[in-house]
Amino acid sequence: MLPYDRFLSLVQNGLLVAFDLIVRDPEGRVLVGLRNNRPAQGYWFVPGGIIRKTENLPEAFQRVTREELGMPLELKRDAWFHGLYEHIYEDNFAGEPEIGTHYIVLAYEIRLAVIPDILPQEQHNEYRWLSPKELVADPKVHPNTKNYFNDTGSTMEYARSLIPG
Repeated sequence: MLPYDRFLSLVQNGLLVAFDLIVRDPEGRVLVGLRNNRPAQGYWFVPGGIIRKTENLPEAFQRVTREELGMPLELKRDAWFHGLYEHIYEDNFAGEPEIGTHYIVLAYEIRLAVIPDILPQEQHNEYRWLSPKELVADPKVHPNTKNYFNDTGSTMEYARSLIPG
């Protein structure tokens, strides 16, 4: 892990690559957690986490799912690629003024046969399972999470916009 000041410099001068996890229960509902941390603090958001420089994608996915869901899952076996997204925030993890955060997000869908009894509390202090319709209608669900269900903000939408006529 980078020291605080070096990570803040990275956030200020670069972009982060992350996984977001669209976790569904057997009924098709989606897991959202109330964010403890910036950016998106105070909003309901899907679980996720950044990919560290020295990790390959399967290692990072296993770490992120362990940290966010309490269970290490395998990228190639347990998840399906949902899309590539861009998230831009005006704030940052430290709350420092005039420093935004820019993410490129690999969104993956996960279907759980068994729901964990306890979910980690570090990033989210409450959890809910919402149908996609409920999720999109809820004003406290962050727009970036809603985008996974209305295809706004994905690179596929952007690519389609470039196709003439």
